[in-house]
Amino acid sequence: MLPCFNWLQPFLALISSTLLTQGHNCPSTCLCPDHHTVDCTSQGLTRVPDSLPLDVRRLLLSNNWIPGIPSDFLALYSDLVYLDLRNNSLSQLEPGTLSTSSRLVFLDLGGNNLTEIPSGTFGESRSLIKLRLGNNTNLNMIGRDAFTGLTSLRELELERNGLTELDVSILESLPSLRTLRLEGNPWLCNCHFAKLFVWLMENRHKLPKGMDGIECTLPLDRRRVPLSLLSADSFRECRGTLTLTDYLIVIFSGISVSMAAIMASFFLASTVHCFQRLSKGSKGDEEEGND
Repeated sequence: MLPCFNWLQPFLALISSTLLTQGHNCPSTCLCPDHHTVDCTSQGLTRVPDSLPLDVRRLLLSNNWIPGIPSDFLALYSDLVYLDLRNNSLSQLEPGTLSTSSRLVFLDLGGNNLTEIPSGTFGESRSLIKLRLGNNTNLNMIGRDAFTGLTSLRELELERNGLTELDVSILESLPSLRTLRLEGNPWLCNCHFAKLFVWLMENRHKLPKGMDGIECTLPLDRRRVPLSLLSADSFRECRGTLTLTDYLIVIFSGISVSMAAIMASFFLASTVHCFQRLSKGSKGDEEEGND
């Protein structure tokens, strides 16, 4: 009886696996090697499959034609920890789409058609450790608060995009950052780049290819040079340059001072006028008393 059971064991395992996979609700065009992984790589998909298991943790959607992510996607699949959407047709990220995930650890959006990462895109995704945004050749704008809340992020990839400048406060808001890739962008070595350059100098150990791997264009002769050939003195002319924020502060301060001066003058004039009227009234009473 025991040899017979040993002979039937592989068939029983196969039948059991088939039944579990069917109950697992694996999309017909994808593979599900285990109960928490769905692999839809290179299937010519034009949208995210509908029939995904709710407890999926690892979702592979690379090398398709997916143009967008449903706004409630991460709220619906709250167990997702690994999402690969590289080499698709994503052109924008809807606000809030990626801010509802509390467990996502790995996110790859490289090789798409993104042009901007707006502020608040990732919300409070505190579990995110690795974020890939490289090879979006039209990506030229990252909002100042785009990565706010990513307190666990260790690896950020922004290589081979269309960035010419980057607000240094974006990087300063990432306390756990260990690896940063910025090479292959058309950086401009102007005064907007000066603060970023200082930050990169102080954090060069976080650059896999060092300062040699990042080049920028000089404003005068348009030559591209590696950052390793520059120094803080290369931007000495920028030390006295005011930024747009500085100008706004100066203008606002000037308006505030002017308004305060006008109000003080009005108050002083009103006070003097009241005293003059009181003085005239007192004199009139005295004259009537003398009469």
